[in-house]
Amino acid sequence: MSKIRMNTEYRNKLFNRIKDVFEKEETQERQAFMESRETFNETQGHAFDVARAVVERSYPSTDVATLKHFKKKYGDPCDVVAKDKCFYFSHNEDVDEDENEVETKSHFDFGLYGNLNGNEYSGQEDTEHFAHAYYREELKENGLNPDILAQQSGKDNNPHKTKHVDANNKFLGKGSYHDNEIGIARNYDDQFKLDVIGTSHCRSRAIACTKKEYEIFLMWRTAKANVVSKHQTWIDSIQKQCDQLKIGLKAYRYLSEGIELATELGIEVDEAELVKTNSTGLTIYNPSNLANMIKGMKNKNQSREDKIKARLQYEKQAVN
Repeated sequence: MSKIRMNTEYRNKLFNRIKDVFEKEETQERQAFMESRETFNETQGHAFDVARAVVERSYPSTDVATLKHFKKKYGDPCDVVAKDKCFYFSHNEDVDEDENEVETKSHFDFGLYGNLNGNEYSGQEDTEHFAHAYYREELKENGLNPDILAQQSGKDNNPHKTKHVDANNKFLGKGSYHDNEIGIARNYDDQFKLDVIGTSHCRSRAIACTKKEYEIFLMWRTAKANVVSKHQTWIDSIQKQCDQLKIGLKAYRYLSEGIELATELGIEVDEAELVKTNSTGLTIYNPSNLANMIKGMKNKNQSREDKIKARLQYEKQAVN
């Protein structure tokens, strides 16, 4: 029987099948990302408990109740209490080089799209990256691409990127400004809203806390940023594998070579099924060599000895 020649449709089907396995396999990079979300959830719960205590210490519930009563009685002139999820916290326990007391202050936003760096008006891409990574499974299940910002990291805005980012934000219910969220984003944000007295957004007057409490807020925000960092590292490892996969599949002339590559990677692909559903390779890209190269693009914390051993094995196979 003559060999089936490779074509674009076969390449795409093989690529998508293998990429799907890359995303689901338990690698160190994926595990680190999953653990970062768990750590964030734990840190968020503790940090918000502390935030509640700090806010209620500054704005006692009796005062809040009194002001709400006055608003009900006198209307807008007494409208000074509102629910908020973002706060300026500060402490004065540090000193400068002259031993003068200095204020340490930052903005902390507990919302899904809250900033990761303490800047109330920071750029939105990192906050969107967190939201997409945090709800990655939900977005994937609905045919969306939660990894788009990681995949496009370092690239200029383009229609492909914008289309997927907008679709993700629409699904999550991101609003155009702060309190306009709906759906998932609103439900997330509502968990972290407290009564605050003031007349401006985030009630810009800093709320006093201790240095220890402030450091808890910093730890929480670092854990949030770490979700983005670990997601980026994981997706980078997948992207590197996929880049080599594309080059190899493009070099193959026959479908059987692609099937062999999948087998070398430990992925079962039925050639008959692939054909049924279907309406000049370089040495480095023979299926065995390419499989070894791709496998080496994940689980990066190898010892020096392991790296040398892997390289010698690869060079030996290349010669053969």
